[in-house]
Amino acid sequence: MVAIVDYGAGNLTSVRLAFEKIGVRAAITSVPGEIIAADRVVFPGVGSAGAAMQRLEQLRLSEALRDVVRKGTPFLGICLGAQIILDHSEEDGGIKCLGLIPGKVRLLRPADRTVKIPHMGWNSVVLSRRHPVFEGLKEGSEFYFVHSYYTVPLSQDVFLGETEYGGTKFVSAMGLANLVATQFHPERSGRLGLKLLENFSRWDGRC
Repeated sequence: MVAIVDYGAGNLTSVRLAFEKIGVRAAITSVPGEIIAADRVVFPGVGSAGAAMQRLEQLRLSEALRDVVRKGTPFLGICLGAQIILDHSEEDGGIKCLGLIPGKVRLLRPADRTVKIPHMGWNSVVLSRRHPVFEGLKEGSEFYFVHSYYTVPLSQDVFLGETEYGGTKFVSAMGLANLVATQFHPERSGRLGLKLLENFSRWDGRC
């Protein structure tokens, strides 16, 4: 079973429905034991880093997520869920995050000041290296983005894909051991997003 982490964020149902479309059983849960016992874990998110981290601590989910990664369970972070797996975020005056991948989160400041923030809509992802979760997806495939902050991993070794917006390039996909994360929303990215989720549902956490 795929456990979809419920920490009060929106967009959870659309993630569950996306898995249903590809015939994969997924359940929305905020119970730490269920998340730790799951075959795979998806950590989606919208909203702010501060509110998300506060809720994770209240529900005792922070340590549960760390346990999932330590166990080697395949783990997918989406959008805000990709940001707060790093060490620190600039959002909300500075927030300590989960520290699953070394790095920080910064406010998106496009070189072209005429473009709008948040970055919202379809954009291409240029893959940096091969990964089982991106198997069968063509170079430059487009996915759906909605975000004002972006990830800055400490090591380029975790880069899976990059995206350009308004003259600024940022990391839009990361991978480290059994953990993979996307700044874009695969559940809102049509056929290609479903292909990514299908790959994740078959991935054994190794690459």
